[in-house]
Amino acid sequence: MPNNRSANAVRLEFTTGSLVQSNLSGAAFTGDWLWVAGDEACGLDRLRKLDAVGDESLRFGEVRDFPLADLLDLPGAADEEADLEGMAVADGYLWVVGSHGLKRKNAKPERSHADNAKRLAKLSLDGNRRLLACFPIEPDAKGEPCLVKEAKDGRRAKRLKGDAEHNQLTRLLADDPHFGPYMAIPGKDNGFDIEGLAIDGNRLLLGLRGPVLRGWSALIEIAVEERGDQLRLVPLDETGAMMRKHFLQLDGLGVRDLHFCGDDLYILAGPTMVLNGDIRIFKWPAARPFLATNREPARFESSLTESISLPHGRGTNRAEAICNLPAELSDGKASWLVLYDAPGADRKEGEHTVFGDLLRHR
Repeated sequence: MPNNRSANAVRLEFTTGSLVQSNLSGAAFTGDWLWVAGDEACGLDRLRKLDAVGDESLRFGEVRDFPLADLLDLPGAADEEADLEGMAVADGYLWVVGSHGLKRKNAKPERSHADNAKRLAKLSLDGNRRLLACFPIEPDAKGEPCLVKEAKDGRRAKRLKGDAEHNQLTRLLADDPHFGPYMAIPGKDNGFDIEGLAIDGNRLLLGLRGPVLRGWSALIEIAVEERGDQLRLVPLDETGAMMRKHFLQLDGLGVRDLHFCGDDLYILAGPTMVLNGDIRIFKWPAARPFLATNREPARFESSLTESISLPHGRGTNRAEAICNLPAELSDGKASWLVLYDAPGADRKEGEHTVFGDLLRHR
């Protein structure tokens, strides 16, 4: 097993049949166990911490698949990709959110100009993209954390009320003056595209890769509660507000992922469209207590600080997922795990092993 990699390399070993392979878009931890999502699957994978190789920081493997169709009544077909883009662990649940956006077919080099023109005009919606759901995490007989449809304590997997066309969130946004017009535009065309998820109690922050409006990126704040076998949107507070909007100055970049670290919110940001460009991590200091007391329906935040810039390739190595590393895996030093979409040859080993990065907080 050759290894010439830097000490911050994190090895992820998948297998031929793994639901998730290389296009990683979400990550979260349960102790020593790593959960990952990919934007081309309809399921999640769990990896176990293994002994590291050579100078690498961490290694994860012994992958296990968790198909979403085994856990939920999905809005779309069981084999239809969910385009999962955001993930978080909170209060014994693993939460996921799909992009919620339309997609556009791409041109292919082997096709004629006429065929490619037709492809580029074709829009579609996979129903599973409009998924906001939570799954109970419960140890099995061996003590290994698993996602279950129903836990022994009565917790159940649930998704936001809706179907393959709409859910409560898309209906809420349909007439919104900022986001409504972009619901009919594919995500990678600066259309509506959720790519980040952070949770504080029953309040959820959804980070938008698009649209970016005159350079302002956006977070949508909503609240949910369990009702029967579903999640329902509920007012954020006594004002009755069903949604708040937070416009962020990220230098024209869109949100790629979110996570809380204590009271601070970290934002992974990159190009909203299919571009090779900057990928950075921004910090919103004391965001958690501010969000708990804020009553403004829309606010503009330009006081964010930039923590770090990440490397990227030409069409490869796009950072898509960031999460806190548990203290027991980082020698007590505050650290992030960063995972990548479209990993290049420098982030692969063989057909089923890819590499992320361990980064120290600054």
